[in-house]
Amino acid sequence: MKFTVSWLKEHLDYDASLEELSDKLTSIGLEVEDILDHSKTLDAFRVAHVIEAVPHPDADRLRVCKVDTGNEVVQVVCGAPNARTGMKGVFAPSGSYVPGTDLLLKPTKIRGVESNGMLVSEREMGISDEHDGIIEMPEDAEIGASFVHLAGLDDPMIEIAITPNHQDALGVYGIARDLAASGFGTLKPLNTTAIAGTFESPISVHLNFTDVDPLPCSKFAGRYIRGVKNGPSPKWLQKKLIAIGLRPISALVDITNLVTFDLARPLHVFDADKVNGDIQARLARDGETLLALDGEEYKLDSDACVIADDTHALGLGGIMGGELSGCSEETVNVFIETALFDPVRIATTGRKLGIESDARYRFERGVDPAFVEPAVEIATRLILDLCGGDPSEVVIAGEGPDWHKTVELRKSRVKDLGGIDVPVAEMMTILNKLGFAPEEMGEAIRTNVPSWRMDIDGEADLVEEVLRIYGYDNIEPVPLPLENVVAKPAVNAKQRRVRIAKRALADRGMMEAVTWSFLPRAHADLFGGVPDEIVLVNPISADLDAMRPSLLPNLIAAAGRNHARGFADISLFEVGSEYHSDQPEGQVMVAGGIRGGQTSSRHWAGGGRKFDAYDAKADALALLEAVGGPANSVQVVAGAPDWYHPGRSGVMQLGPKNRLAAFGEIHPRVLEAMKVKGPIVGFEIYLDNIPLPKSKETARPPLAVSDYQSVERDFAFEVDVDITADTIIRAARGSDKKLIADVSIFDIYQGEKITAGKKSVAFSVRLQPTDRTLTEEEIDAVAAKVIGSIEKATGGSLRQ
Repeated sequence: MKFTVSWLKEHLDYDASLEELSDKLTSIGLEVEDILDHSKTLDAFRVAHVIEAVPHPDADRLRVCKVDTGNEVVQVVCGAPNARTGMKGVFAPSGSYVPGTDLLLKPTKIRGVESNGMLVSEREMGISDEHDGIIEMPEDAEIGASFVHLAGLDDPMIEIAITPNHQDALGVYGIARDLAASGFGTLKPLNTTAIAGTFESPISVHLNFTDVDPLPCSKFAGRYIRGVKNGPSPKWLQKKLIAIGLRPISALVDITNLVTFDLARPLHVFDADKVNGDIQARLARDGETLLALDGEEYKLDSDACVIADDTHALGLGGIMGGELSGCSEETVNVFIETALFDPVRIATTGRKLGIESDARYRFERGVDPAFVEPAVEIATRLILDLCGGDPSEVVIAGEGPDWHKTVELRKSRVKDLGGIDVPVAEMMTILNKLGFAPEEMGEAIRTNVPSWRMDIDGEADLVEEVLRIYGYDNIEPVPLPLENVVAKPAVNAKQRRVRIAKRALADRGMMEAVTWSFLPRAHADLFGGVPDEIVLVNPISADLDAMRPSLLPNLIAAAGRNHARGFADISLFEVGSEYHSDQPEGQVMVAGGIRGGQTSSRHWAGGGRKFDAYDAKADALALLEAVGGPANSVQVVAGAPDWYHPGRSGVMQLGPKNRLAAFGEIHPRVLEAMKVKGPIVGFEIYLDNIPLPKSKETARPPLAVSDYQSVERDFAFEVDVDITADTIIRAARGSDKKLIADVSIFDIYQGEKITAGKKSVAFSVRLQPTDRTLTEEEIDAVAAKVIGSIEKATGGSLRQ
């Protein structure tokens, strides 16, 4: 909500600074978001006289001007087409800031000619978009006078934030009423004196609704005014509207905008000669169209409330008028509409049609139900004053809602709920100033809720009203107790894992994707399928009809879309839920990722290779380690789900039942069905299956670094071809857990020199002592343990 200080003073008599006004507004719940004070930002801009304007010697479109600023004569190079000898313009001296161009002026040379200062346009000053030329001041303007003062821009504009429970503050009068209640000035009365009609209105109004509750329009008041003369509104009205960002259109339209922002009461004016018969409020007919004032044609349905004549819709009730019945300069007779509309229906229709208007903004929050007739009289007086004319009697249809409410406030509740012991007399004064007409009833205060505060429903609402006017600053600060002030962690270990997983995968060069929790059922069937209970009955899209049983299909589909746009090398991950039933245990937290294309781009020193199953395995192991999983003790076995390539995939598990992860190359059959170019590798980490640490200690253990030299020994074993590398590594590590720090395989060979059905596996064992240097005998002893352990675990033999 925007307004100017002078506008506020039309309703509120006060004597305080702009800063004091801003502080008071914020303290009573009308938070000030912005103050635009041109008297400060444009203080340096002065009226100046162009003594001489001659062509620039080196530029056809520039002129060299001698400018009398009132204090001195300066030379200015100007490119405006209207710069000429003898004119008066607006001058910005060197050292001043030009807000429209974000420029700090300083003496300079333009095409070799010195220029000191600037003759400015309205856009350069930041007061409008006008930039056809520099500002031209009247001939009688005093040289050196303040432009801000002459142009009437020394009136600060204030913008406040409006909370949903303060619809009354959507008008300047409501803001003034709140300020007066807080003791900040005296509220001036509104002139709502009835204007006598001189004839019977030729247009009647009707409410045509059947079997509708609540009524889309519960009250409609109107008045016919004949013989008006429409044209530009006076300067004072245009100035008000421009100050709050509205464009003046004509006197009749500007009057409706004025009443909307001044009194929070939207209304509409029809060109009466364009109305066929009477005016009625009714529901639209399915398929009925309306050409609105914004130039758009809207197709309506039977949920929308329209204002219509005997032949067609004239406007959307409470949202926007229609173009066909709008006022123009040729308008002679008008009909004023002031009505009450159902807020819920207004909001529903506005959202459905995508229309944002000042009227809708107010009606969907609720307008004063007792202000229908006074609004007609105020609008009539403005039209008569600015456009002339002869008014008819007021015509009314409907009675409006019964808005009268009584709410009781127990005197002790202000302190109980707000923490301030407000004297009862002060409560009565505040409520009375706010219009609640309080009455003491023993231990309670009974109030009649004013018509402009329909948001007040209960005792807590009255407590809030008392506190905000009395002052939240009066709440005494109470220190927290010194004991037990440290809050418990807001997230548990499982929740922390989600954040850690995302950070770890991002560190590995993968990009996070956030995909739908839904997917086509055909894709779900490729990844194990879903039961009928998690197939959506009413999906948001026909191809998103099932909950995802895996993170991979949406990631693969995203890779396909990227590949189609020329991004062949892609690494994506997502951490989120996958779904296997409609029960709580059917929703599990998973970290999944895919890689496709090359590990690196082409390069003169050598190209990258395609991602393979081992890259997916490395991602899975790194993630397991990052989230605190047993990366060094998991078993890697075959048996990955069907959507992985059976010979290029694996499963990480703890024991035969606890599956922690699956990884590998995505099956070509799956990629073909999804029409995605492969190969693509992926992994899935089932975060819920990873055991939580037994200790609550969250700090990292100390880094263990030995001062003694490590020793490496290489071994090569001939084993059956079905013996996995993981079996060999586990056997070697287990032979001496204290000294063996690492086991890594560096060669696997099958060929002519190896017995059929056998393979050679070569690996390196690194020994790391922590308390001494190993002797040759100790190294040989460990080597013997390694050989014996592997022979026992695999049945293989050491190659000689």
